[in-house]
Amino acid sequence: MTYISAAAVFLIIWWTVLFAVLPVGLKTQDDDGVVVPGTHSSAPGGAHMLRAVIWTTVVSLVVFGILVLLTRYFGLGIDDIPRVVPDFK
Repeated sequence: MTYISAAAVFLIIWWTVLFAVLPVGLKTQDDDGVVVPGTHSSAPGGAHMLRAVIWTTVVSLVVFGILVLLTRYFGLGIDDIPRVVPDFK
């Protein structure tokens, strides 16, 4: 895997994990008991982007490491994934 393709794969993994991690640990204004006038009570209570970015990076590194381990050291590739869709030949 070249460095450019590895960076592209890591970026795709990172963005996917980001959207999975964002709602984790999110408290609404209603949960905190402080609703800012003019906003919905279900709006986020405070910014937690730094924590989300850190967790996203850590989880993405683990997933990317597993991917590298499976492809480089165990030699698994896209052809080793079992077919889920039937072959209409």
